[in-house]
Amino acid sequence: MGKITLIATAAMGLESVVADEIRKLGYDCQVENGKVTFSADERAICRANLWLRTADRVKLKIGEFQATTFEELFEQTRALPWADFIPVHAQFPVIGKSVKSKLFSVSDCQAIVKKAVVENLKQRYRVSWFEETGPLFRIEVALHKDIATLTIDTSGAGLHKRGYRIKQGEAPLKETLAAALVQLTNWTPNRPFVDPFCGSGTIPIEAALIGQNIAPGFNRDFVSEQWDWIGKRLWEEAREEAEDLARYDEPLDISGFDIDHRMVEMAKMNAREAGLSDLITFKQMQVKDFRTQKQYGVIVGNPPYSERLGERKEVEQMYQDMGKTFASLDTWSIYILTSHRQFESLYGKKATKRRKLFNGFIETQYYQFWGPRPPRYE
Repeated sequence: MGKITLIATAAMGLESVVADEIRKLGYDCQVENGKVTFSADERAICRANLWLRTADRVKLKIGEFQATTFEELFEQTRALPWADFIPVHAQFPVIGKSVKSKLFSVSDCQAIVKKAVVENLKQRYRVSWFEETGPLFRIEVALHKDIATLTIDTSGAGLHKRGYRIKQGEAPLKETLAAALVQLTNWTPNRPFVDPFCGSGTIPIEAALIGQNIAPGFNRDFVSEQWDWIGKRLWEEAREEAEDLARYDEPLDISGFDIDHRMVEMAKMNAREAGLSDLITFKQMQVKDFRTQKQYGVIVGNPPYSERLGERKEVEQMYQDMGKTFASLDTWSIYILTSHRQFESLYGKKATKRRKLFNGFIETQYYQFWGPRPPRYE
């Protein structure tokens, strides 16, 4: 098969981070709101799913066109090369979404696309009925300002589902966002790394995966592994590449603290499931009790935001305590994610840089307090 077009979807604010990951895999890309598009061969489906830490999922783009009537949607969908990708025995359900488009009825659009794909496949395979008992090819019709984009999902479960999180708290941070928080810092594997609000351990675990260059998708399955036109050989080669590039002997100094001992136990269980329990130290501790003699470390934290009014005073006091505690860490770099608009005044210091990110549907700021660069010998 020749060149294909892939779309890596991304949470708002993380598009450039996803694009950097795609470029490191060796592919040129275009960045748009909520997605990064790149052209490659089928091997890229395997490599992108295995390696993208911050993307939500990887989709195969089949076509894109303007559609303001159901007839246009049907005819242009039917004209696309569906049979190049979907075998005769495949399952091909259709999902959809519509934003600022004349064709606003998602259910109608889904039905029309399904019918158009069926008509296309009938013509190629010379059959009148599809049992849909084979591999899954989930089609999406996405309409935005009257432009229809037709894709097939290559990931299956979202890429944030690494497979290691067997326990989680009430408001877990997505693994993809946790990886982005680490990648947006100046941390390198030879420096101490601390998460003082570790919860179920997601940020320290993602830091360990990054520190040892372990592909985040290495221990999970993807729906496109069942697609014959990719083949098992390409998947095996992609996994062998990931194994060869991992640095399992890279020493790391990663710690996670939480005030709740139950969360600490969850974090330990998740780290064991990820095979990283010997690399991360978890301990019950309040942030105001944190002390260290280590130099040039990095702190990444996702503390409570006080979204509920009853928590506000307690959370604001914690932010003040945090500022006093971290003030003595004059060689450390500190990165805090919160939606609290008065964070800097409570913390007692203006951030070097702020970046708007979304934690689910919550708009947050990633406050970055840069410390000095470590000496070269470090």
